[in-house]
Amino acid sequence: MSQQNPAQARARIEAMKRQFEQKRQIDEALSGIKNKIGVYSGKGGVGKTTIAVNLAATLANDGASVGILDVDVDCPNVVRAINSFDQPMVGDDKKMIPPEKFGIKVMSMAFFQENEDEAIIWRGPMIHNAINQMLQSTDWGDLDYLIVDLPPGTSDAPLTIMQVLTMDGFIVVTTPQELAKVDAKRSINMVRKLQVNVLGVVENMSGGVFGEGAGKEIADELDLDFLGAIGLRSDYQDTSKPTSLLSNDVLNEYRTVSEKALAVLATI
Repeated sequence: MSQQNPAQARARIEAMKRQFEQKRQIDEALSGIKNKIGVYSGKGGVGKTTIAVNLAATLANDGASVGILDVDVDCPNVVRAINSFDQPMVGDDKKMIPPEKFGIKVMSMAFFQENEDEAIIWRGPMIHNAINQMLQSTDWGDLDYLIVDLPPGTSDAPLTIMQVLTMDGFIVVTTPQELAKVDAKRSINMVRKLQVNVLGVVENMSGGVFGEGAGKEIADELDLDFLGAIGLRSDYQDTSKPTSLLSNDVLNEYRTVSEKALAVLATI
């Protein structure tokens, strides 16, 4: 093994100091948040944003103080899903104050796009820096829950969040299809390798043409809690509000998911 020269050693020490200071600043910025819950899956298109937004809306509807953080840098969709187009304000301390919609504080990379249709083509270091900057520069105030909508996959963006943000647990989303089930298992294994808690599995778009049962199967195979199934319903065609605020049937499904997830969280 080759030895580092003194200059390389000093550079590495300085980099470690910067990382430590960055983590300290992020922890300080999020110190008023009691619980940070990630919504995640290895497969794109399973409805992570839909689950995250409706879970946040359900918790806020039931009296909790809630924020939602969209860290899908490539395709940030929370702003569109929750119909929150007001820009963040800047406080006296130069930190961004998230706008509120339906009682939910919202922060997303979409606020910094000039054109919603624009493709964000960034390499790993730029994604890492953007996420860190947003985490350090946002004033969330006091929250009971911060719901974090992660991008799919097991690469830079979700890895950055898991490494720099002290998460209390993850909800993993799957759909009934076999490929979604395989990728959900991959995402669970990633979370476990990073020694973060998995609160359980949600099956989205359950029933009808897609079938059902994959979420329960994953939970049983990997010794996790099955948090519930979210049915494939026509109610989701109304995009004026999160669907859990429009349909009592959908609200009850998300209440089941939230109650089970929080029960697991209480045991950690």
